[in-house]
Amino acid sequence: MIERVMSRKSQSFSLSAYPALRLRRNRTDDWVRRLVAETALGVDDLIWPLFLMDGRNRAEDIASMPGVERMTIDRAVDAAKQAASLGIPALALFPFTETALRTEDGREATNQDNLVCQATRTIKNAVPNIGIMCDVALDPYTSHGHDGLLNEDGEILNDQTIDVLIRQAIVQADAGCDIIAPSDMMDGRIGAIRRALEDAGHKNVKIMAYAAKYASAFYGPFREAIGTSATLKGDKRTYQLDSRNSDEALREVALDIAEGADMVMVKPGMPYLDIIARVKDTFGMPTFAYQVSGEYAMLKAAAQNGWLDGDAVMLESLVAFKRAGCNGIITYFARDAAKALTT
Repeated sequence: MIERVMSRKSQSFSLSAYPALRLRRNRTDDWVRRLVAETALGVDDLIWPLFLMDGRNRAEDIASMPGVERMTIDRAVDAAKQAASLGIPALALFPFTETALRTEDGREATNQDNLVCQATRTIKNAVPNIGIMCDVALDPYTSHGHDGLLNEDGEILNDQTIDVLIRQAIVQADAGCDIIAPSDMMDGRIGAIRRALEDAGHKNVKIMAYAAKYASAFYGPFREAIGTSATLKGDKRTYQLDSRNSDEALREVALDIAEGADMVMVKPGMPYLDIIARVKDTFGMPTFAYQVSGEYAMLKAAAQNGWLDGDAVMLESLVAFKRAGCNGIITYFARDAAKALTT
């Protein structure tokens, strides 16, 4: 019996069926499975998010994210050194802003001595060869917990927000940030930030656009980590993507690329593997996923209850991103995954 199959280049060719064709032959031993593996996951694929807080030599557990802490800058330096020793290429920094510094206009975001800027300078001085990615959005700094400025009717003001985001991006770049990562989802912000970076002499600072960021229920533990879960007024559906939409995500990505993004991101990760695949297939751009806090928390909770093998599901989930087309993954598993991949 001869069956016809289609190749990846849409050209047909013939294969003899069983017993001449036994697909299990290439699964008999570990060495052959490694030889024919279609997808490879490595330490080079990982970006490790760190949560920062004020003080010295302190860390606080985040209850909804077992194994993840808020840490002071000196502890973050230690984490950066560990990351470098494991071969993790980059860190992503997120601040827990004290309540007294949270305002309606999020002005602390543009303070050149805010927590993220201080941490960036300190880490780059101690570990100069590790990449630093900084989030550009106002939610850690606003008293209302939104990513942008609000008017008196509660509307997110797109263009006025961009003006603040530009200043935030510049102070981060001045501090030594390598990758500016706008996560706010305001229309037109990538082009505005790119022009501002060029004008300020930061031509080599990269932009990783949160190009397809969905209004997701998977962000809950993150909001606890940065302290916005108690302050957020309303939801973010007027600026983040509807989870029912896929074509709209491609339009968002196309615009960000046209405006000067060097890399694009899909967030969350595993519930949106189809979006990742479409983005990579359509644009061929460096494409990243954020395995968000809710994804991490689910896997950790199941592992702690003995329902899943923690290391196995951690690595399997990361491989899924690579299989979908990701160049890299922002994940709270980065340190554990790096250890597992190098031992």
